[in-house]
Amino acid sequence: MPPIEITDPDDPRIADYRALTDVALRTAFEPPHGLFIAEGELVLRRAVRAGYAMRSILVDAKRVDQVDTIAPDAPLYAATPTVLEAITGFHVHRGVLGSVHRPAPTTAAELLRTAGKILILEDINTHTNIGAIFRSAAGLGMDAILLSPSCADPLYRRSVRVSMGEVFAVPYAKLEPWPDALDTVRRAGFELLALTPDPEAVSLRDLRVERPALLLGAEGPGLSGKALTAADARVRIPMHRGVDSLNVATAAAIACYELGG
Repeated sequence: MPPIEITDPDDPRIADYRALTDVALRTAFEPPHGLFIAEGELVLRRAVRAGYAMRSILVDAKRVDQVDTIAPDAPLYAATPTVLEAITGFHVHRGVLGSVHRPAPTTAAELLRTAGKILILEDINTHTNIGAIFRSAAGLGMDAILLSPSCADPLYRRSVRVSMGEVFAVPYAKLEPWPDALDTVRRAGFELLALTPDPEAVSLRDLRVERPALLLGAEGPGLSGKALTAADARVRIPMHRGVDSLNVATAAAIACYELGG
């Protein structure tokens, strides 16, 4: 499909891409409309490879030749950098955006039937941390991720970008009701491991678990008391020089390496 030139930021054909820096607006707009926004040529190609369908692509007019083969049947809109910035609210330095159809949600029960090693995230609402955790989970051998209802959307643009598209590689689902549904994970044959800086917790280096379900809490507060109580064991990453803990995404990467082998 030949590119369609966009000269007016208010053109209704590119409504999917408006005000991308407004988190509240995008959170209210994207899921009900069954879409999410992905940024960058590599990420869009990974989305298509994973089976996601493009609604449209919006690109810096100078980059049309880079993306015209990504989704030949989807509308391809081209605009100048100035018009792109007026549409989105920021300088689109990668020059490539895609509006992508959201897949039908997967249930936690479906994932628990087939997964062997999983992460469970509680109240992690920073999109960069979500994206980084998904990238580590994909690269280090985890099979699935379950999210408490208050976690950030893995398909929010920043999460997708930070993960480099690896949110498409790891199946995920909401775990509800929280935290009572943790017992469902245990009944599916998993051992619930709560990651904590508690010096009395078991070192991950000393742990041998056949089907681990590693619980990770939000930056700062960590896991809630109810999540810690629900766990079968509390585990820690050994620390040095008086450092009490790591960023949750860094801790997740280390834990995935220890558990994913």
